[in-house]
Amino acid sequence: MPARRSTMSRVRWGRVIGAGIMALLCLVIMYQLWMFCLVVWYAYRDPGSSAIMRQELSRLRETDPDAELQYQWVPYDRISNSLKRAVVASEDANFTEHDGVEWEAIRKAWEYNQRQQARGRHKMRGGSTITQQLAKNLFLSSSRSYLRKGQELVLTYMIEHVMPKERILELYLNVAEWGVGVFGAEAAARHYYKTSAGGLGSSQAARLAAMLPNPRYYDKHRSTSYLNSRAATLTRRMRLVDIP
Repeated sequence: MPARRSTMSRVRWGRVIGAGIMALLCLVIMYQLWMFCLVVWYAYRDPGSSAIMRQELSRLRETDPDAELQYQWVPYDRISNSLKRAVVASEDANFTEHDGVEWEAIRKAWEYNQRQQARGRHKMRGGSTITQQLAKNLFLSSSRSYLRKGQELVLTYMIEHVMPKERILELYLNVAEWGVGVFGAEAAARHYYKTSAGGLGSSQAARLAAMLPNPRYYDKHRSTSYLNSRAATLTRRMRLVDIP
């Protein structure tokens, strides 16, 4: 009898564990379906905010309860082509050709970051495409974890499957962070140059694109030697890239 009870107990526990795994898988599938529905929604509807914007607003309101973001949606055809070209040249030169992820760029960035860590340096390099950055900015957060990166990749392929490249770039240019509480091309153009997103010249666009990897820093340090050099490089490169 004791052996029989032990066997029955194991069977019960096996069923409980199996049921728990099935429930977890169902939750994961339901979550991914919900995210896919959001991707389809944003393929046709303009977002009023993004996950990163809400995160930044909460951070700002910790010290200033009345803080507000600078943000104004602007359609694709009212954004300077110079800015489109500069951002593609800076962030993702093969934007119009890849399917959302460039695995070779990710591998090179990972190897570079490993070397930097081994040398005790903190400067890191990202291998994310514009679509990956859009997935993070629109839906996720700025946290770093393998789980978030995995979800980012899933969302990236969803976005590429549902949206044309033009819509992806339009969304990215409208939700990208460009300074402390500054989001989107229109707010960036007004914040830095007192003009509209459509009125940006090539040198202005190149400088804004050069700020993207670290916009909060460059909001406060607008004329570093690196920023000047990077902007000059992008001014030359931007003529060579394709935009949708």
